[in-house]
Amino acid sequence: MSGRDSTTANPREAACRVLLHIAREGGYADRLIDRELEKGRLAGPDRGLFPELVFGVLRRQGSLDHLLAQVVDKPLATLQPQPLMILRLGLYQLAYLDRIPESAAVNESVNLAKEMVPRAGGLVNAVLRNYLRRKDALTFPDPVSAPAASIAARHSLPEWLAAQWLDQLGFTETESLAEASSRQPPLTLRANTLRTTRDGLLRLFGESGVPAVPCTHSPHGILMEGRHQIPSLPGYREGLFAVQDEASQMASLLLDPQPGERVLDCCAAPGGKATHLAQLMANRGELVATDISRAKLPLIREAAQRLGIGCLSVASADLHLPETLPAGDFDRILLDAPCSGLGVIRRNPEAKWRLTPDDILRLATAQKAMCASAATMLKKGGILVYSTCSTSRDENELVVQDFLSRHPDYVLEDLNGLFPDHRELFTTGGQFRAWPHRHGMDGFFAARLRKV
Repeated sequence: MSGRDSTTANPREAACRVLLHIAREGGYADRLIDRELEKGRLAGPDRGLFPELVFGVLRRQGSLDHLLAQVVDKPLATLQPQPLMILRLGLYQLAYLDRIPESAAVNESVNLAKEMVPRAGGLVNAVLRNYLRRKDALTFPDPVSAPAASIAARHSLPEWLAAQWLDQLGFTETESLAEASSRQPPLTLRANTLRTTRDGLLRLFGESGVPAVPCTHSPHGILMEGRHQIPSLPGYREGLFAVQDEASQMASLLLDPQPGERVLDCCAAPGGKATHLAQLMANRGELVATDISRAKLPLIREAAQRLGIGCLSVASADLHLPETLPAGDFDRILLDAPCSGLGVIRRNPEAKWRLTPDDILRLATAQKAMCASAATMLKKGGILVYSTCSTSRDENELVVQDFLSRHPDYVLEDLNGLFPDHRELFTTGGQFRAWPHRHGMDGFFAARLRKV
């Protein structure tokens, strides 16, 4: 980030600079936020307000722009990036943060404009006060005549994504999913059963005054209440847990690796699923974790070391290419394919403003190639689990259908029969489909394929 970000001690200015960086250059909000917090220039409540503003504006950007378009006397596209971002920040505080007085939200926004773009102070003041005068009269598209536009504007989605979800789920569920995807996601941990039990970890949290409850489906999952600095939680340094959403945990559980087997985790960085697989294998056997990015391999090694895992080795591999690893070498393979991430936009809200429908089709093409490559590495009778954190049928069911049409030596296994305790997570066709609004976990898909 450029400008004065190295000397910033104002949470609103810090948030504005992070948001401008994302808009101009891309990047992940959580990493940019951590980088800013590590400088130590924000203290007390400001350390909480800063990430709230960044994530809040990204999650609500569509709704904010819809409202702004009604109170700004020129097209938003004609505004310079800094004034537009300052207006989004100010309006987010007015529309979504009850604890900030209206006068403070307006005045701080005007001061920020005077600091960053002096000529924009009057514009920011006029627009935000115009919003306060007219907020009860502002409108959204009609849900009957324009359902996709209505959901997109009210719940801050790109209209193409609202239309896609409407086609999959219908209006009522799409609205629930859109609303859930705009909220702050839960923090979920996975107890490391190589060193403790879930009950033991829950007792430790309880003794330390950290509120937590067990997850519904994963026997290793723990749902945390409130906000936490992960490294400061009891048991972190001792490797008693890892951060992993319950839906992601289910992918490893559906693969069901056994101690002593040879298992491959493709696209493994940063190592959440790989370390879970090692846990399920009781740290016995051989687990190979690969990723196309050599730079990410140390993340997997560090995660394994902290959790006390010894059966895991890492390697760089490009699954887009055939014959990446020896044929017929593995008992089980997990392919958690690179995807659009539509199921985790509540965690990475910047992604929904970056993606296009063409991206979905491009990713699906790559996923089909990766499935074909992974299939060559499986032993006869072996299990391949294909998973994504996308909600799109193009990246999920249609990839599996394409794979089965080209690989007659594979069959789709019905998860309903194999894992009857989790049937509410499975489709009638026997595939795993988790939804934030239904199950309280990330949007996720998985299919289990057996090589016959």
